[in-house]
Amino acid sequence: MSTPPKPPQPDPRLFNEDLAPAPERKWGTYSIFALWMSDTHAISNYAFASSLFVLGLPAWEVFVALLAGISIVYWLMNRMGHAGHRTGVPYPVLARASWGVYGANIPALLRAVMAVAWYGIQTWLASTAVVLLTLQLAPGLEVYHHNSVLGLSTLGWIAFMVMWGLQAVLLTRGMEFIRKVQDFATGPVVWLVVLALAVYLVVKAGGDISLTRSLTGLSGSAQLEQSLIAVSLTVATFLTLVLNYADFARFTPDHRSYRRGNLIGLPVNFTAFAMVAVLVTAGTISVFGEAIYDPVKVIQKIDNPVVTVVGALSFIVATIGINVVANFVSPAYDFANLAPKYLNFKRGGMITAVLAIVVMPWKLYSSALVIQYFLGALGAFLGPLVAILLVDYYLVRRGRIDVDALFSADARGAYFYRRGYNPKAVIAFLPAAAVSAALALVPAFDVVAPFSWIFGMGLAGALYVLVSGRDRSAAIAAPVPDEIIPSQVSAAVATDPAASEGAGAVVVPVPAEGS
Repeated sequence: MSTPPKPPQPDPRLFNEDLAPAPERKWGTYSIFALWMSDTHAISNYAFASSLFVLGLPAWEVFVALLAGISIVYWLMNRMGHAGHRTGVPYPVLARASWGVYGANIPALLRAVMAVAWYGIQTWLASTAVVLLTLQLAPGLEVYHHNSVLGLSTLGWIAFMVMWGLQAVLLTRGMEFIRKVQDFATGPVVWLVVLALAVYLVVKAGGDISLTRSLTGLSGSAQLEQSLIAVSLTVATFLTLVLNYADFARFTPDHRSYRRGNLIGLPVNFTAFAMVAVLVTAGTISVFGEAIYDPVKVIQKIDNPVVTVVGALSFIVATIGINVVANFVSPAYDFANLAPKYLNFKRGGMITAVLAIVVMPWKLYSSALVIQYFLGALGAFLGPLVAILLVDYYLVRRGRIDVDALFSADARGAYFYRRGYNPKAVIAFLPAAAVSAALALVPAFDVVAPFSWIFGMGLAGALYVLVSGRDRSAAIAAPVPDEIIPSQVSAAVATDPAASEGAGAVVVPVPAEGS
């Protein structure tokens, strides 16, 4: 009896076990829901919803605008989830189909740069809560909060490094531990704190809270304009996570898991959280005489040591979870994709953490110019990146991806193109990114700046369809399949573990059942 042939070995320049198709799929509906709780319960999302109310939109219009925006996000997440679930690979590997096996490093690095910046900023913002907590418990340490070393006080540096260290410990425990933290801590904790604030303020105000009038008396046309901007900015805020979503959907056991998790976590949970944030902000007007849309400052205003300590601890825990989910997982995969033979998920993650210190995030965040031109310009690239991947997957290939070829550096391979780069993706991306960035950053286009991602996404998608005309014609009539794409790469690793020897690959524990 003849021995069956061994499966083809993946190229070590493109492969390690962290980048391989997920060997197990155990992220159920609740884990996906908890993922969105961890991300949407950010202080920035709270402040965004509250600021719309303070700007002059009645609460019901805030609700409608955010529901419309997050419904678009929900649709996009389901589209990206389909690709991630079927292929079982993270974004930088999935992007090889449209960018080429080496060209995928271009969008991956753009994504990583933005994530590193925001990882540092979120770590620093959480450290400010540590400073607040420290001064509440030990007021005598105030003396260490008035000097400056590279822009931070001594106490600020200690708090920042404490937060950095806590997250580093979490990251080295792997994805299973991350899942447990997000499932049972980060999302639910913030809900409890915000609901407690809402109840406290409603009672304190004697129920005298108006949610139907405009605080600033905005005209009907101005309200419509601000509502449309709110819809667009809601989508723009989540575009990074649209790209990231394959990193998580790859672990889902079926399409229903990510779709139901998306439904509960995005349209339902996001809008509910936003409305409670608006209620709390309205309550601060009645109780404190001013609109406060930072929950940490609301806690400070209550001026109760127990409330301050509990509130600060809650937001510290929440920010850690948000930061890991939104800003750590993606660059960890992106850096691993650069040199899979030497960098795995954990090593890529530590590079992210170290760079988050190097960029001195407090300086990034304190400079409106840097935020606008650095992070704003990178944000303008996200729309084109999303468009290229989704157009390639749905319109050009109709979901027909050869997963094994994603790990092949053979010049005859399906995704090698020209020396590992796909010129068509570059042709579609560069003009679209340039237009999107110009609309976002040039003052003359201020009116359309909040909608720049739409132009970038539309232009990149149209150009990619145009230059891919011949490739598209063969598959255009075929339906997009739903079944998981079979792969010999995992089989190769299972039958010959030496295939990945030297890759530094450490298997990331796959999350346990979340449904």
